[in-house]
This record gives sequence, C-alpha cells and structure tokens, in this order.
Amino acid sequence: MAAGWLAHLAAGRIEIRSAGSQPADQVNPVAVQAMAEVGVDIAAARPKVLSVDAVEASDVVVTMGCGDACPIFPGKRYEDWKLDDPAGQGIDAVRVIRDAIRSRVEKLLNEVLPG
Repeated sequence: MAAGWLAHLAAGRIEIRSAGSQPADQVNPVAVQAMAEVGVDIAAARPKVLSVDAVEASDVVVTMGCGDACPIFPGKRYEDWKLDDPAGQGIDAVRVIRDAIRSRVEKLLNEVLPG
C-alpha cells in the first residue's frame, strides 16, 4: 500500500522500490480492495524479496518491522513505520491502515520533495 500511495502522490517525481524481508505469494486482496476504493490501483503489484542492492541504491528506506533482516548502509535515511499488518484483517481494519500509510507517505513526500 505504501508503494501505491507513493506512486500515486509523487506522480513520477521519485523512483519507488518495494520489497519485503518475507514477502507473501501475492498482494493482499483486501489491501487491493481498500486502495481501489480511493482510486489507487495496486492489483498488478507483485511481492518481491528485499535485496541488498535495492537498499544500497535508495536514498530513503522505509521499513515496517523488518528488524535485523534489513541491511543498513551509512548515509541512508531510515524510517521504521509501526503499523498493524493488514494480513488476515477485514476491510474496515485495512482502511484504517491504508489511511495511516497515506498520512505517513504525505509527510515523507513533503520532507523529501522540493516545493
């Protein structure tokens, strides 16, 4: 959902990489539904394994509880967003998570993008 919000709100002004330390086989269908409700299509997204190269190539790394599984490189900006996991939750709970992610993405974009 965070990558979907970033792509939607940044409108091509940043490069987005999305991966997980233990990705699922597919994107959570309830997350797809929740994002579609606000006009963000993440249906084509596919979970990917987090690579050291992806972290090294990034300026900002947002984690969601990956702990020691996330590589650390000096000079990178790291943020760990504490959020409930939408896996196994109903649409009402996922909407709350979706909206919390949007707020964090908006704050991050205001900090990293000029004007």
